[in-house]
Amino acid sequence: MSSSHLIMICDDQQIIHETLRTYLASEGFDCISAYDGEQAISVFKENDPDLVILDIMMPRKNGMDVCREIRQESRVPIIMLTAKSEEIDRVLGLELGADDYIVKPFSAREVVARVKAVLRRYSRQDEERVQVLKYGGLEININNYDVRLNGERLPLTPKEVEIFQLLASHPGKVYSREKILSLVWGYDYFGDTRAVDTQIKRIRQKLPQEDIGWAIKTVYGVGYRFEVYDGEEGSAQ
Repeated sequence: MSSSHLIMICDDQQIIHETLRTYLASEGFDCISAYDGEQAISVFKENDPDLVILDIMMPRKNGMDVCREIRQESRVPIIMLTAKSEEIDRVLGLELGADDYIVKPFSAREVVARVKAVLRRYSRQDEERVQVLKYGGLEININNYDVRLNGERLPLTPKEVEIFQLLASHPGKVYSREKILSLVWGYDYFGDTRAVDTQIKRIRQKLPQEDIGWAIKTVYGVGYRFEVYDGEEGSAQ
């Protein structure tokens, strides 16, 4: 990986910073540090890192709140660290937009491998994505994560946009919850499919209730599909 990648480490334990910084630096990464949630937000805004390694249990503001705040303005890759292994933490992290999830204690080499994998995936997705999708009054611009309906911007989070774009790019195709997790988050999160249901529910809540010529349909027992009605034709740019 290029040394141009800046990794932000957010954890309240100095040993975590020292260990990860040593391993990441040996692979050509630059690192910056934050030791509590409030500092994490400040350092993030000042430095615009390429990836964030974020501990859940931090003083002043926990990692979940930091993740939520970052996702309001950025789609930067986030890998969450936690000493907890409960499924609810993993699901909540995914719902908030985390890209990967590592439980302490962990191998520093494993973290470096995950960092490389997430950065590669983001680079590949940027190259492969159709950049603009249009269906009648709907426009999804993955360049800037902007979704508009009849000119009005829909307040979708980055992960909601990615799921919406995935479904809309293949009208009529059914995606299982597991496939959506794999394609959007990049890993097989066995047992965490509730995160997909939550994201779909939130997308639907932000859409108008009247007939708009298309819909995200539930395929019971399987997953979801984007269905177009009334002869609407889509276009990609």
